[in-house]
Amino acid sequence: MHTLYTEFLAGDAAALERLKTPGPLSGSEILLRSLLLEGVECVFGYPGGAVLYIYDAMHGNDQFRHVLARHEQGAIHAADGYARASGRTGVCLATSGPGAANLVTGVATAYMDSVPLVVITGNVPTDQIGTDAFQEADIVGMTMPVTKHSFFVRHAADIAPTVRKAFHIASTGRKGPVLIDIPKDVSAQNAEFAYPGEIDLPGYRLPGEPDAASIEAIAAKLAEARRPVILAGGGIVHGEASERLAAFAAASGIPVVTTLMGLGALPASHPCWIGFPGMHGSVAANRALVETDCLLALGARFDDRVTMKLAGFAPDAAIIHVDIDAAEIGKILPAHLSVQADASAVLGMLLDRSARFEPSRCAPWLTKLRELNERQPLRYDDHDPARLKPQFVIELISRTEPERRIVTTDVGQHQMWAAQFCAYERPRSFLTSGGLGTMGFGLPSAIGAQIARPDALVVSVNGDGGIQMCAQELAVCSIHRLPIKIVVLNNRTLGMIRQWQEVIYEGRHSHIDLSGSPDFVKLAEAYGVKGLRASDKTEAARVWQEALAHDGPVLLDFWIDPEELVLPMIRVGGSLSDMITEVPGVLEPKGGIPQ
Repeated sequence: MHTLYTEFLAGDAAALERLKTPGPLSGSEILLRSLLLEGVECVFGYPGGAVLYIYDAMHGNDQFRHVLARHEQGAIHAADGYARASGRTGVCLATSGPGAANLVTGVATAYMDSVPLVVITGNVPTDQIGTDAFQEADIVGMTMPVTKHSFFVRHAADIAPTVRKAFHIASTGRKGPVLIDIPKDVSAQNAEFAYPGEIDLPGYRLPGEPDAASIEAIAAKLAEARRPVILAGGGIVHGEASERLAAFAAASGIPVVTTLMGLGALPASHPCWIGFPGMHGSVAANRALVETDCLLALGARFDDRVTMKLAGFAPDAAIIHVDIDAAEIGKILPAHLSVQADASAVLGMLLDRSARFEPSRCAPWLTKLRELNERQPLRYDDHDPARLKPQFVIELISRTEPERRIVTTDVGQHQMWAAQFCAYERPRSFLTSGGLGTMGFGLPSAIGAQIARPDALVVSVNGDGGIQMCAQELAVCSIHRLPIKIVVLNNRTLGMIRQWQEVIYEGRHSHIDLSGSPDFVKLAEAYGVKGLRASDKTEAARVWQEALAHDGPVLLDFWIDPEELVLPMIRVGGSLSDMITEVPGVLEPKGGIPQ
């Protein structure tokens, strides 16, 4: 068995056929063979009693790559980062009870952002199910609202077809997490192994080719519009539609705004890209959505952080909604035209009709938005060299190897600064928890991204709050010598909460003080990771270059201005027109950075 693994991973076609050879195997051996036949390169996991047969099957097999996380949440976020960076399905493995329950946040994170994962959990033996046995938990029931599908495996002979179905479901249509729960006795049972070629999934139907008449109607509506806008979401990235989007934007001259999940779907240098919209979006991107007369939403679900108050979102526009998930169409906004289809297929058909479009028709509109970007750009006050601004740090990152760079973020102010002040030229170069907003996501997702893309420059941008939620995964960076550059924008506070309390709650700061946090340089060094610190612009530029020159992981602790706000900002309940671009009495410098 182990020889077959080695030969298969080396690309031996004969080994592939031998790996498919029927024969009696344990449930655990069947699982490992099935994962290899699905092309799995790496499993992120954490062992426990209910999955020990599975881990025993890995014993002595150095070719079956398993990365031991330091917490199950770290394992699933790493699998998530692997999937986002590569476009392949991520895989994680955990034991029953608390092990499985620790995955729930990561499952929900992937579900909200349509990330393909296969999540494998152990459970207590089948004869103990429902008895409240030691470390028993109904993980299928717990995750039902946040999985695309779940399987509970009762017989070892069902493992191979279940794995086959799980990967198909996770990676097709609107992608998402699929859970496989395997009781301990099932992983130990012997059964005849036969990996299925065809699968039968009654009720699971993928959208067909877009209807030509619908595409004609969309093309006609766009061609007659004076102020059209394309809203490109994460579906462009997941659907590998970026090249077609760039080509269609160039052919039509239609301005494009990209959601947070869609950053990189259109290169930031593309002349039609206006920015990203919403609560912390640019003035021009939000103005485009307010004034448009025809909005083409591609793979975007009209998230509340994008639309804000619905009455102020594209109030005079014909809404055209293209999404692979029928449930999203009409859920938030009624569509004048809609197509349930893959965004790439729709863009391909629109490109076939590119002669219908005259870029000169909406050229004045595009020019207006580009000029607005020039007059009211994303900006920050950087007049005091003694105060290190987070935007300056992000600009250092932005200027570094854009064709090779992948940025992952945690959640908070730093996430928005990374979206605002870093230019993304490629899809899958900005990885963030958008829908669920999961703190702790940044570092482990970078681990998965680096393993998926070993030649990439992976930069993990974190706040000093979020980094502490999964800081133990520094051990994984150290042990595997992953050359991730781990940026901590350290403002000694829960920055986004502080900002809301400052702007909305009249400066009443409640329970946001992060004093007592560790010395992050010493913490990194304790894990065997190089640590660096900077508190002004000169130091920041120097330590960034020092980090880039180091061939292993580096943690950079940037002490930033604790009073810096993410602007623009729109209050919850406000419209896209109600942008706060400055806050009198809050933005003025108020002294040096505490040491």
